[in-house]
Amino acid sequence: MSETQFKIDAGVLTSSKAAVLVVTSAGEVLASNPSAGVLVEAIRDGHTPEVMGYIGRAAVTGHPMNESVLLPGIGGPVYYELAILPLASPATVMVFGRDVTLERNLRMALVESRQRYKDLVEISSDFSWETGLDGRFVFVTPRGALGYTADELVGSLPGRLLAEGHENESSLFSTRIAVEDRETWMRHADSGQACVLVSAAPLLGPAGEWRGARGVCRDITQVRERDAALAQASNRERLLTYIVRTIRDEVDPANMLGAAAEATARALSCTGCQIFRAEGGHFSLAANFGEHGLAESIQPMLSSLESGASTAEISLDGWQVLSAVSRYHRDANGAICLWRKAGSALFCDDERLLILDVANQIGIANEQIANHERILNLSRTDGLTGLFNRRAFFEEMERRFNRLARDRKPAALIYVDLDNFKMVNDVHGHQKGDEALLALKDILVHNTRPIDLVSRLGGDEFAVWLESADVEVAEKRAQALLEASHPLASFSGAPEKPLGVSLGLAVHDPRRPETLEGMVARADEAMYEVKRAGKGSYKIARPVQTNEQAAP
Repeated sequence: MSETQFKIDAGVLTSSKAAVLVVTSAGEVLASNPSAGVLVEAIRDGHTPEVMGYIGRAAVTGHPMNESVLLPGIGGPVYYELAILPLASPATVMVFGRDVTLERNLRMALVESRQRYKDLVEISSDFSWETGLDGRFVFVTPRGALGYTADELVGSLPGRLLAEGHENESSLFSTRIAVEDRETWMRHADSGQACVLVSAAPLLGPAGEWRGARGVCRDITQVRERDAALAQASNRERLLTYIVRTIRDEVDPANMLGAAAEATARALSCTGCQIFRAEGGHFSLAANFGEHGLAESIQPMLSSLESGASTAEISLDGWQVLSAVSRYHRDANGAICLWRKAGSALFCDDERLLILDVANQIGIANEQIANHERILNLSRTDGLTGLFNRRAFFEEMERRFNRLARDRKPAALIYVDLDNFKMVNDVHGHQKGDEALLALKDILVHNTRPIDLVSRLGGDEFAVWLESADVEVAEKRAQALLEASHPLASFSGAPEKPLGVSLGLAVHDPRRPETLEGMVARADEAMYEVKRAGKGSYKIARPVQTNEQAAP
C-alpha cells in the first residue's frame, strides 16, 4: 500500500465512529480504529473463519460484500453488519462493521411480543376480526369462524353471521366506541346457533377519523347451555321439594295422593292431575285434582305404561296429557297423569324430567299407602279366616246401625256358634280344627251378599250382619246356613257329638227404638237358648218391646 493511500485510509479510520479496519486476505490487520477492537481480536484469535472467508473472497473477486456475523463478546454474543470493500493494494480490503446487537435484540423481542400477543388472542378467543370503512371484513383469523373459512368471510358483511332477531347488533362490528363482552347470537355454517361474547374497538386514523373496527369473539354457547341446564335443574329441585314436602306433611296416608295431585298440578301449571295405583296388574284411579278429561280416554296410554314404558304423551279431545309410571324397587305400582287444555303451552323436556322425579316420589307414597293398608287390614281382620275381627266388625256394625235410624230400614244380626268344636281339636288336633273354621267361613261367605258383613268374633264364634233384612229374610238366611252347614259333620270328633252350628237372630225394627248393645244382647241370648235347647238349630230373638207393650 502506498503512503498516500494509507493516509487516506488512516483519515477514514480516525473520522469513522463505526468499526473500521484494513486487513489483508491472509488475516493481517494493517490498520484499525478503536471501535474495531472486537473485530480485530476475533480475526487475530481465529474465532471468525467466516469473516476471513468473506475477506478472501472480496480480495480475490474485487467485488464489495455485505454480510452479518456473530462475534464473541465480553457480555455475550455481539452481532455485526459488515461492509467489505476491496482496496487498490493487492489482497487488501477495508472492513466497515456496525454493532447491531441492540437493534437485533429489540427486533427479536418485538417479534416475540407480537407472537405472544397473537397466541394470547387466539387462546382467549375463538376468532379475531377487522372491518374496513365499508363495514366489511378485511381480516378474519386464518382458521375461520363458526364453520366458515377466512376466505368465505373476508369481503362479506358481518350481518351474515348474526342469528335471526339479532341482525341489529351488526353495529358491534362497526363500533365507534370500545365495547367489551357484549353478548349476541350468531349462526354456524351448519345453521346451528352460537352464543358469542364480542369485544371490539374502533380503528382511528392520524387525524382521529374512523377507519373501521377490530375485535375478538368468544363462543360461550356451552357455558350458557350449562348455566341454563343448572337453572332448570335448580327449578326442578325447587318444585320437587315443594311437592315432596306437601306429601310428607300429610299425616293421613289416605290423603297423600290427593295432596300430591294438587301440588303437582300447581307446580307444573296444569289444569288437572290424576294419580293411579296398580291393583291386580291394572291401574285404578286413586286421586283426582282440578279439571281433566275422562279417565277412560287415557286407557291406551295407561296400557302402554303397564307394558313397561316410563312416560307417555298424547293429545285427545282438546287435552294434552303427560303421564309417567311410578315405581318402587323397579316394580311399577302406579302412574301419574297431568292434563292441560289444548292450545296451552306444550309440555317441555324439563317438565318431562320433572314428572319422572315426581313419579318416583309417588312410587314411594304408593308403597307407604299399601303398607299402611296392609297393617290396617291385619289389625281389622282375623289371621286365620281373613274375615273381619271382633273390633272391626263392631266398628262397622255401629256405623251401619246408626244409619238405620236415618234410613228407616231393618237389619238382622246372626250370632253363629260351632257345636262340639272342642271335641274336634281334642280328637283330631288343632290343624283339623282350623280346617273346620275355614270351612265354616266359606259357608258364611257363600250364603251372604257382598253388602253383608261376616266376622269371626273369636274361637268358634262368628257373626253375620244382614243389611236391610227383615224377619222373613233373616229366617230364610238362617235356614240356608243350617242346611249348608251339614258337611261340617265330617270334621266331628265323635259320632255322638257332630260338628254343627247354633244360630241366634236379632232383627232390628226401625219402628221400635233400640240400641246396638241391645240388639247384640238379643242375638247372643237367642243363640244360647238354642244351645240350651239341644244345639243345631236357630232362634229369632223376641222383638224389642215398646213402653206401651212393657206396661202391665
